[in-house]
Amino acid sequence: MKKNVIVGQSGGPTAVINASLYGVVYEALMQKEQIGTVYGMINGIEGFLADTIMDMNSVEQSGELELIKTTPGSFLGSCRYKLPEDLKDDVYPLLFKKIEEYSIGYFFYIGGNDSMDTVSKLSRYAAISGSEICFIGIPKTIDNDLVLTDHTPGFGSAAKYVASTVREIAIDASVYDNKKSVTIVEIMGRHAGWLTAASVLARKFENDNPVLIYLPESAFNTDTFIEDVKKISPVENLLLLPEISFHFVTVVSLFQKMVGRSRGTRGEEATEPKCKCGNE
Repeated sequence: MKKNVIVGQSGGPTAVINASLYGVVYEALMQKEQIGTVYGMINGIEGFLADTIMDMNSVEQSGELELIKTTPGSFLGSCRYKLPEDLKDDVYPLLFKKIEEYSIGYFFYIGGNDSMDTVSKLSRYAAISGSEICFIGIPKTIDNDLVLTDHTPGFGSAAKYVASTVREIAIDASVYDNKKSVTIVEIMGRHAGWLTAASVLARKFENDNPVLIYLPESAFNTDTFIEDVKKISPVENLLLLPEISFHFVTVVSLFQKMVGRSRGTRGEEATEPKCKCGNE
């Protein structure tokens, strides 16, 4: 007996999240002997709970499917719905009832950490309830921080954007060559430093901007940071990550841990400096 497929997108979009959607839909439509209908969740699992789904076959027939492959954003829409930690919550039997109503045999979910958490919970509930439905997570996050994943689709595009933007900031900072300045650039990336580290690609030569780069994996000490800045030769327009200039640019991560207090980590504290901030 044929089983149906359903696929959804969740979390923030990336430049290539629709390419992943294309891959699932295209391949599923090709498996006509094993798979019946290919459904798409509108606005992720939150939309699925509200019975908001679409038949992806219509997208293939209209020719839109090929266009989706190179279209940024999330074609199916997204959500920020997090399933309860307690697998005994009423939402789980409700979800599985809907899955059975649509004769779903394969459930694909494209997203980052929270989306993979959703797949994990549904898989565990399936095991507990004796369901044979396959739940498959497809990695998507610019943060590049999914466990056991070498690199996630979306990270490369974001890393290129970060490098290009920091390069442009460095050039902008350099025009004020009659004044010393420090430019600090804050880069997102959750608790992982991959995106921030990608700013090093903006350098054209040794000691070029960004001069200093600070990653969230190491605690950030304000006093040490100031001393690092003072040690740098007073070159015009230095760029740091976060950016610092004489004119120099420094790059820092959005969720950078602060020594003695935390920033963006809901009260998590670092009690002593753990990083040696420098040119790398």
